[in-house]
Amino acid sequence: MCAAAEDSTVGTWFEIDQLNAGLGEPPDDLARATPRETVSGFLRLTEQNRLDAAAHMLDLGHLDPAEQSSRGPELVRKLNEILDRTAAIDWGSISNRPDALLEAGTSDTPQIGESRRSLRMRVLDLDRRPAEIRLNRVKAAEADPVWLFSAQTVRDIDALHARYGPGWLERKLPSVLRQEAFMGTRVWEWLVFPLIIGALIVLGIPVRRLTGWIGCAVPVGWINRAAVGMHTPLTIALMAIVGLVIMSSTMNFSGPFYRILVFTLVGLTIVGLTFAALRAIDTTLEVATEHFAALIDDSADHEKREMYTFIYALRRLVLLAAIVISIALLLTQLRLFDNVGVTLLASAGVITVILGIAGQTVFGNILASLQIAIAKPIRIGDAVEYDGKWAYVESIYFTFLVVRTWDGRRLVIPVQYFISHPFENWSMVDSCVTRSFSLKLDHSAQPDQLREVFDQLVEDEDRAIRDVMTMMVVSDHTEEYQEITFLATASNPSEAWMMHMKLRESMGNWIREQHPEWWPVERITMRRR
Repeated sequence: MCAAAEDSTVGTWFEIDQLNAGLGEPPDDLARATPRETVSGFLRLTEQNRLDAAAHMLDLGHLDPAEQSSRGPELVRKLNEILDRTAAIDWGSISNRPDALLEAGTSDTPQIGESRRSLRMRVLDLDRRPAEIRLNRVKAAEADPVWLFSAQTVRDIDALHARYGPGWLERKLPSVLRQEAFMGTRVWEWLVFPLIIGALIVLGIPVRRLTGWIGCAVPVGWINRAAVGMHTPLTIALMAIVGLVIMSSTMNFSGPFYRILVFTLVGLTIVGLTFAALRAIDTTLEVATEHFAALIDDSADHEKREMYTFIYALRRLVLLAAIVISIALLLTQLRLFDNVGVTLLASAGVITVILGIAGQTVFGNILASLQIAIAKPIRIGDAVEYDGKWAYVESIYFTFLVVRTWDGRRLVIPVQYFISHPFENWSMVDSCVTRSFSLKLDHSAQPDQLREVFDQLVEDEDRAIRDVMTMMVVSDHTEEYQEITFLATASNPSEAWMMHMKLRESMGNWIREQHPEWWPVERITMRRR
């Protein structure tokens, strides 16, 4: 049983009946008054191979006093190996005050300005649960309070050592290879590290071919297409998983190598699986696009254009969600939030301002793209007139859209710029388009006769829709000419453009052949004085 007590001078601690009674009196040079003294002293004593003295840094209260003297040094050795291989000690977070008062922090830090009796150094995965490397401040009767590695941490040492300590392959290596090289690494690690990387690369070549062959052998068309893009990222993920299995089952690297390998392999696993899933989803959506809306232009009905636009928006949202989830998984798996979470929260405002300034254009285009996906002022396949150009909306991406002009050119326009300027959507309601052209003729031209000719030309034109906005009007008069305007309607902008050109050409030919005198002439009036 332990209880907490508080003193106005020394702060808070856990009260215990007795402290490591089986270890005898601690050495005179043992310093345990602050968390930093305990950790640095533990590392110094283990480096000097004074494991009996270092055992006084552990809370062995769960052991029988008769076992403490024999089990203590063994637990010290195992804990030292665990720290050496996994825990990058953040000395800045280990207080050098007896009360471990948290002096700095943000307004959201709950313990700022308060004494603490427990500090967490690191969290490690253990048998589907987290295990903490933690320091506790304890006080036995008639003794000063001291900082020790917590009783729960000591209970987990054996299991943690089995998980993170030397693997069976390392234990079989000659002692010369297990000697320390430099920076806490060992000789065998410098030999095995490049071998593992090379072996994974060599093994990945046939695995890549095998995954591609399996995907292409499945008698389903969309799976064949997805396999072409999936087999490379899937192979990378599989090889990374193999590397993680090898690390956990046969050997455990020391801290520097462990951190590099784990970060790289976990990152490659998440990124590879993410890209493989994205390729599969993207191929599925592409097949759905081809099935429901194969050739999209303004002649397609509203449902197809809506479906195509929805699929494009869905692809963008899936990509964005996959990237966010992958980053979150990577940070969670590597437990980066354990050490940097408070720092990230404290600097969130600064980061937001920096990203807002540096990425204003990019974020603005992304938000504009999502706005188009939701409000749908344009859809894939819509015919628009933008900046004096008639074109089809061909693709809508995160930051830009592509429109195809009538002559086959592609215009790439930033999304935010596009929606910030007025444009005409000719197929927003339906795809029918009315086009007009005007001819300037002499006042002697007869509108009724022109109307009859134009009606007949519209009747003979296959692209024109009869009885829908077909007319001829005298739209203007001046001293020199009268302006005749002709209007006709076609089923879509492409047909309307061709109809417009053909009718204007035919009307001009008829006037030249039948009534050339109807073209405007300049008249000079002479008066006798």
